[in-house]
Amino acid sequence: MQSKQQSIVEQVCNVGSGFILAFFLWRFLITPQLHYFATMGYSYENILVNLAITTQFTVVSLIRGYVWRRYFNKFVVRRYKKNG
Repeated sequence: MQSKQQSIVEQVCNVGSGFILAFFLWRFLITPQLHYFATMGYSYENILVNLAITTQFTVVSLIRGYVWRRYFNKFVVRRYKKNG
């Protein structure tokens, strides 16, 4: 079981890496790939573009969360076995 401090560190890593990944994904992958620039409006095309962007960020977020969870679980289990 994680301590409160370990949970906070895990979440800071998760959110911080999410912020950095979101910036780089937006700047170097999504904008060039979709030739997308922020637009207003509710046209069918804008909705599809927004759905594609949201899907890409969601997939990256799921993978990122899984990786951090596995890393911290491994770290905590190793520490617990070492001390106990």
